[in-house]
Amino acid sequence: MTEVLTENAHQKGGHGKMKYQQLADHIMSLIEIDQLHIGDQLPSLKQLQQQLKMSKETLLKGLNELVEKGIVESVYRKGYYVRKKSIHHSFRVFLLLDKMNILREQFYRTLFNQLEDRADIDIYFHHHNYQVFEKLIKENLGTYTHYVIATFLKENVAPLLNLIPDKKRIIIDLNEQGLSGNYSSIYQDYGYDIYHSLHKLKDELKKYDRLILVAHPEAVHARLVIEGFLHYCTEIEHPYLIQSEIDEKTFQKGNAYVTFSRYDTDDVMLIKLARKKKLKLGKDIGLISYNDTLVKEVLEDGITVISTDFEAMGKTVVQAILEDKTIVKRNPTKVIKRHSL
Repeated sequence: MTEVLTENAHQKGGHGKMKYQQLADHIMSLIEIDQLHIGDQLPSLKQLQQQLKMSKETLLKGLNELVEKGIVESVYRKGYYVRKKSIHHSFRVFLLLDKMNILREQFYRTLFNQLEDRADIDIYFHHHNYQVFEKLIKENLGTYTHYVIATFLKENVAPLLNLIPDKKRIIIDLNEQGLSGNYSSIYQDYGYDIYHSLHKLKDELKKYDRLILVAHPEAVHARLVIEGFLHYCTEIEHPYLIQSEIDEKTFQKGNAYVTFSRYDTDDVMLIKLARKKKLKLGKDIGLISYNDTLVKEVLEDGITVISTDFEAMGKTVVQAILEDKTIVKRNPTKVIKRHSL
């Protein structure tokens, strides 16, 4: 196999390409003309160094480029093997999400639709489990051109994320701290978003005696939301309360609630309580919910929402990948006023 690989190996030279790219191109050409087949083992690094007179660093760069594109597979302590015959797409994207819901699906569909002809996308979920997160990151290092990751874990994940080369790292949704290098981050600024969103709703909120934030302590971003909420309430001097769950004892006419529970259970409970106490939503009781869905558009004639634009987030990620750009950007958030306020 060494003879096949080294024969005319330097004919791919020139054209302004780096040596490691020339090596990758040459191996791909041998695969495409059936001189190398799926399952064939490539020569060892030592053999390639001797035959091609390239440095180990250059060879590794070339081979790793093929690994990232899925053409070659690296098997621990055994070497490199041909994995597939040709490259159908220019990019391979590792997408790691916390969970799948309507909003995450909107982000994924934007990514898929805009990269369909350019990238293979493999999607994984960690479900807020650090061990799963760690395993998925470590098992997939060096096998993708880009890593798009949503975190939302209580543990410090910076050391794990820093294992990914910075140029290939795209962090979404939560702006993780302690990361090194020039990486992309398209994030929600939870404190900024709630502060400015409440300001946009200031006139509607005036009719309510007290503003109540329902902030579940297990939510990773709860602290940021609380900070923005407190900033608004203290600045406007609007009476407020922060609760970890809906409390029927404090539920009364004149309350306006802000909820951001994971499965919208707080919204349902508030609506049930309003019906039980014969209070009218949008008049006696106010409700602002986080993140828009089709259900919230029609539920109780419409629920007012503070919602980040997941389609815009997806488009920015696509831009970072296709244009090979480092983008650090706060994702836009919109306020949609409906009957519940």
